[in-house]
Amino acid sequence: MDVTKIKSGPHFTAADLGPLSQLDQYTFKHPALPRETDGKLFLNKLLGLTSSEISINKLPPRTSMPFYHTHRLNEEIYLFLKGVGEFQIDDRVLPISEGTVVRVSQEGERCWRNTSATEDLYYVVVQARAGTYEGNTVADGVGVQKRVSWVGKEPA
Repeated sequence: MDVTKIKSGPHFTAADLGPLSQLDQYTFKHPALPRETDGKLFLNKLLGLTSSEISINKLPPRTSMPFYHTHRLNEEIYLFLKGVGEFQIDDRVLPISEGTVVRVSQEGERCWRNTSATEDLYYVVVQARAGTYEGNTVADGVGVQKRVSWVGKEPA
Protein backbone atom coordinates (compact mmCIF):
# COMPACT_ATOMS: atom_id res chain seq x y z
CA MET A 1 0.00 0.00 0.00
CA ASP A 2 1.35 3.40 -0.95
CA VAL A 3 -0.89 6.22 0.17
CA THR A 4 1.35 9.24 -0.17
CA LYS A 5 -1.25 11.99 0.08
CA ILE A 6 -1.94 11.98 3.82
CA LYS A 7 -2.54 15.15 5.82
CA SER A 8 -3.16 15.36 9.52
CA GLY A 9 -3.56 17.71 12.43
CA PRO A 10 -4.42 17.43 16.11
CA HIS A 11 -8.05 16.57 15.33
CA PHE A 12 -8.03 14.97 11.86
CA THR A 13 -6.37 12.66 9.38
CA ALA A 14 -7.17 12.83 5.66
CA ALA A 15 -5.99 10.59 2.85
CA ASP A 16 -6.39 10.84 -0.90
CA LEU A 17 -6.73 7.25 -2.10
CA GLY A 18 -7.05 8.20 -5.76
CA PRO A 19 -9.83 7.32 -8.19
CA LEU A 20 -11.86 4.14 -7.68
CA SER A 21 -10.58 2.95 -11.06
CA GLN A 22 -7.08 2.74 -9.53
CA LEU A 23 -8.13 0.80 -6.41
CA ASP A 24 -6.13 -2.21 -7.70
CA GLN A 25 -2.96 -0.53 -6.41
CA TYR A 26 -4.05 -1.60 -2.91
CA THR A 27 -3.87 -5.27 -1.96
CA PHE A 28 -4.81 -7.31 1.07
CA LYS A 29 -3.69 -10.81 2.09
CA HIS A 30 -6.52 -12.65 3.86
CA PRO A 31 -5.23 -15.59 5.94
CA ALA A 32 -7.90 -17.93 4.49
CA LEU A 33 -7.00 -17.21 0.85
CA PRO A 34 -3.98 -18.48 -1.10
CA ARG A 35 -3.06 -15.13 -2.67
CA GLU A 36 -3.47 -11.39 -2.22
CA THR A 37 -6.71 -9.66 -3.12
CA ASP A 38 -6.36 -6.62 -5.36
CA GLY A 39 -8.63 -3.64 -4.81
CA LYS A 40 -9.07 -3.75 -1.02
CA LEU A 41 -7.88 -1.15 1.45
CA PHE A 42 -8.60 -1.04 5.20
CA LEU A 43 -8.65 2.46 6.69
CA ASN A 44 -8.40 1.80 10.45
CA LYS A 45 -4.62 2.10 10.84
CA LEU A 46 -4.24 4.53 7.94
CA LEU A 47 -6.60 7.09 9.50
CA GLY A 48 -6.22 6.14 13.17
CA LEU A 49 -9.88 5.16 13.55
CA THR A 50 -10.97 4.46 17.13
CA SER A 51 -14.55 3.23 16.79
CA SER A 52 -14.83 1.27 13.56
CA GLU A 53 -13.10 -0.39 10.64
CA ILE A 54 -13.82 0.82 7.13
CA SER A 55 -12.65 -0.75 3.91
CA ILE A 56 -12.82 0.43 0.31
CA ASN A 57 -13.29 -2.50 -2.09
CA LYS A 58 -13.43 -3.54 -5.73
CA LEU A 59 -14.70 -6.89 -7.00
CA PRO A 60 -13.94 -7.73 -10.65
CA PRO A 61 -16.64 -8.85 -13.12
CA ARG A 62 -18.12 -12.32 -12.61
CA THR A 63 -16.29 -12.76 -9.29
CA SER A 64 -17.67 -13.91 -5.94
CA MET A 65 -16.43 -13.50 -2.41
CA PRO A 66 -14.88 -16.98 -2.07
CA PHE A 67 -16.37 -17.84 1.34
CA TYR A 68 -19.26 -17.13 3.70
CA HIS A 69 -18.42 -15.37 6.93
CA THR A 70 -19.88 -13.99 10.14
CA HIS A 71 -18.38 -11.79 12.86
CA ARG A 72 -17.99 -12.30 16.60
CA LEU A 73 -18.56 -8.66 17.67
CA ASN A 74 -19.13 -6.39 14.69
CA GLU A 75 -22.12 -5.68 12.52
CA GLU A 76 -21.31 -4.58 8.97
CA ILE A 77 -22.81 -1.97 6.69
CA TYR A 78 -22.16 -2.35 2.95
CA LEU A 79 -22.54 0.75 0.74
CA PHE A 80 -22.50 -0.10 -2.96
CA LEU A 81 -21.08 2.74 -5.07
CA LYS A 82 -20.95 1.35 -8.60
CA GLY A 83 -21.73 -1.88 -10.44
CA VAL A 84 -24.27 -4.68 -10.02
CA GLY A 85 -24.37 -7.95 -8.16
CA GLU A 86 -26.08 -10.09 -5.57
CA PHE A 87 -25.73 -10.22 -1.79
CA GLN A 88 -26.54 -13.43 0.09
CA ILE A 89 -27.52 -13.34 3.77
CA ASP A 90 -28.62 -16.55 5.51
CA ASP A 91 -29.55 -18.14 2.14
CA ARG A 92 -31.57 -15.09 0.99
CA VAL A 93 -30.32 -13.36 -2.15
CA LEU A 94 -30.73 -9.60 -2.63
CA PRO A 95 -29.96 -7.71 -5.84
CA ILE A 96 -27.36 -4.96 -5.29
CA SER A 97 -26.39 -1.97 -7.40
CA GLU A 98 -25.24 1.62 -7.07
CA GLY A 99 -27.05 3.11 -4.08
CA THR A 100 -27.83 -0.19 -2.31
CA VAL A 101 -27.03 -0.22 1.42
CA VAL A 102 -27.08 -3.48 3.41
CA ARG A 103 -26.68 -3.93 7.18
CA VAL A 104 -25.78 -7.40 8.44
CA SER A 105 -25.75 -8.39 12.12
CA GLN A 106 -22.67 -10.16 13.37
CA GLU A 107 -24.43 -13.55 13.23
CA GLY A 108 -25.61 -13.19 9.62
CA GLU A 109 -23.87 -15.54 7.17
CA ARG A 110 -22.89 -13.33 4.25
CA CYS A 111 -21.39 -13.53 0.79
CA TRP A 112 -21.67 -11.36 -2.34
CA ARG A 113 -20.80 -11.43 -5.99
CA ASN A 114 -20.41 -9.22 -9.03
CA THR A 115 -22.86 -10.40 -11.70
CA SER A 116 -21.66 -8.04 -14.43
CA ALA A 117 -19.68 -9.44 -17.35
CA THR A 118 -17.81 -6.17 -17.89
CA GLU A 119 -17.95 -3.76 -14.92
CA ASP A 120 -16.24 -3.82 -11.53
CA LEU A 121 -18.33 -3.70 -8.35
CA TYR A 122 -17.21 -0.94 -5.96
CA TYR A 123 -18.32 -0.79 -2.34
CA VAL A 124 -17.46 0.45 1.15
CA VAL A 125 -17.77 -1.76 4.25
CA VAL A 126 -18.12 -0.25 7.73
CA GLN A 127 -17.61 -2.55 10.72
CA ALA A 128 -18.72 -1.33 14.14
CA ARG A 129 -19.28 -3.08 17.46
CA ALA A 130 -22.89 -4.30 17.55
CA GLY A 131 -25.16 -2.86 20.23
CA THR A 132 -22.86 -0.02 21.31
CA TYR A 133 -24.41 2.98 19.56
CA GLU A 134 -26.07 5.45 21.93
CA GLY A 135 -28.20 8.34 20.75
CA ASN A 136 -28.06 9.85 17.31
CA THR A 137 -25.64 12.03 15.38
CA VAL A 138 -27.73 15.19 15.73
CA ALA A 139 -27.98 14.81 19.53
CA ASP A 140 -24.23 14.17 19.77
CA GLY A 141 -23.29 17.28 17.77
CA VAL A 142 -22.33 20.43 19.64
CA GLY A 143 -22.69 23.79 17.89
CA VAL A 144 -19.62 26.02 17.84
CA GLN A 145 -20.29 29.73 18.28
CA LYS A 146 -18.20 30.82 15.33
CA ARG A 147 -19.20 32.38 12.02
CA VAL A 148 -18.37 30.23 8.97
CA SER A 149 -15.71 31.86 6.83
CA TRP A 150 -13.54 30.53 4.02
CA VAL A 151 -11.74 33.81 3.37
CA GLY A 152 -8.02 33.75 4.13
CA LYS A 153 -7.99 30.03 4.95
CA GLU A 154 -5.02 28.09 3.60
CA PRO A 155 -5.53 24.62 2.12
CA ALA A 156 -4.06 21.94 4.40
